[in-house]
Amino acid sequence: MAALAIDVNQLKVAAVVAFYMCSALIMVFVNKAVLNNSPDLPLLFLLFQLLIAVILLHVSAAFSSKIEIPKFDKAVAKKLIPVVTVNIVGLVFNTLCLRDVEASFFQIARGLVLPLTIVVSSAHTRTTPGKKVVFAAAVVTVGFMIGVAPSKDLPKSSIPSTLSLFYGVLSSLFIAFHAVLIKSSLPHCNNSTIQLAWWTNVGSAVMLFPFVWIHGEPWKVLDLYFLENWDWRVFAWGTLVTGVFGFLLCVAGLLSIKVTSPITHMFSSAARSVLQTLIGVWAFKDILNVNRGLSILIILVGTMYYTWLKSQPASPPSNRRENDPEAAIPLTSGSEDQEKEKV
Repeated sequence: MAALAIDVNQLKVAAVVAFYMCSALIMVFVNKAVLNNSPDLPLLFLLFQLLIAVILLHVSAAFSSKIEIPKFDKAVAKKLIPVVTVNIVGLVFNTLCLRDVEASFFQIARGLVLPLTIVVSSAHTRTTPGKKVVFAAAVVTVGFMIGVAPSKDLPKSSIPSTLSLFYGVLSSLFIAFHAVLIKSSLPHCNNSTIQLAWWTNVGSAVMLFPFVWIHGEPWKVLDLYFLENWDWRVFAWGTLVTGVFGFLLCVAGLLSIKVTSPITHMFSSAARSVLQTLIGVWAFKDILNVNRGLSILIILVGTMYYTWLKSQPASPPSNRRENDPEAAIPLTSGSEDQEKEKV
C-alpha cells in the first residue's frame, strides 16, 4: 500500500513537471512562429493574449469554487498600479526581444534576470546579499557576457542587434522589479495569487490598449486585410494558442512548485531551456556556436547553484539579517518564458 502511494505521488510529480515543460516550450515557439510569420503587430498580439487569460480565469472560476475572481475596487486598483505597470512594460520588452532574436538565443538575451533581481531586491531592502549569492550572480553574468560577445563564426543574419539585446536587458530588469513588487502586492489581494493574476492581466490590458491605438496597429490590420489580402489565420490561431498556454503556464508553474521542491522545479526549468535551444536549432534553423552553447551552460549552472543555496535549511532567526533581500527573490529560473508575466 505504501509502495502504491509512493508510485502515485511520483507519477503526479512527473505529470506536473511534464505539463510545465510542454506548456513553456509551446508558449515560446508558438509566440516566435507568430511573430516571424505575421505582420509587425506585437502590441495587439500581446493585448489579445492578456484578454484571453482574463476570459479563461472567469471560465475557470465558473467551474471551480477554489478560483475566486475579485470584485473591482478602486482603492485596490490604485495600490496595484506599480506592479501592473512594471508587468506590462516587462511584457512589451519581452515580446520585442523574442521578435528580434533567435529562439535559441532568447534565454541568453534575458540571462540577466537573476543578477538584476538580486540587485533590485538588495536595493529595495537596503541590505547586502551573501558572498555565495553574489558569486552565483557573477557566474550568470559571465555566461551572459560570453553569449553576447561578438563571434566571427556567425552569419550576419544570426547576430542580434544592439537594440534587441537592449530589449532583453530591459525585460530582465522589469522582471526583477516585478519579482520584488509581487511580495508587497499580494496582501492587497488577500494573499491570493489568482486574484493578483486577475488584477495584473486586467490592469495590463487597460494600460496597453491606448498604446495599441497610438502605434496604429488596428489600422494596420484593416489595411492588410482589405488592401493586401492578408491571411489573418496564422495570427488569430497563434494568439489563441499562446493565450491559452500562457494561462496554462501559470497553473503549471504553481503546481510545479507546489508538488515538487524549488530545486526540482529549477532542474525542470533547466531541462526545458536546453530543449528550447535544441528545438530552436531544429525548427527555426538557429545557429548554435561554441560561445552560445557555453553561455547557456554557464547561465544554467549559476542559476541552479543559486537555487541550491536557497534550498538549504535556513539559519536560526537570531543569526539571520532582517529583511534579507535573498528571501524576496523567486526560486524559479530567470529564463522562465512569461509564466509569471502572462497570468
